[in-house]
Amino acid sequence: MILSPVLARLRPIWRDALALLYAIRDRRTPDRARWLAAGALLYALSPVDLLPDAVPLLGLGDDLVLVPALLAYAARGLPAPVLADARARSARLQRQVPWLLPALVALLVVGAVLAVWGLLRLLAG
Repeated sequence: MILSPVLARLRPIWRDALALLYAIRDRRTPDRARWLAAGALLYALSPVDLLPDAVPLLGLGDDLVLVPALLAYAARGLPAPVLADARARSARLQRQVPWLLPALVALLVVGAVLAVWGLLRLLAG
């Protein structure tokens, strides 16, 4: 499968992102880590970026660098028991819904292809 190497690289990031979502709701989580994780999530979902997504390669590049960096920094601020509990819950979810990560990667690829196609149509028109 073509997506297998991509999925293998994304699995640890996906695991930690899910774990941080669980950790945000844990009352043992320090406020700083909670705000960093929430900020990363908001930045990923926000239509406002440092570099607009319409800029080829660079537009998605800032999302691919900033969001994991913020998530990693937030994870550093978590107490070990909170991170362990959150990772265990994340692993349980991944076992229950194993198709979720491949579906999100496929959705991202389709979205990128559609964005490039739309940009090319706009520039050609």
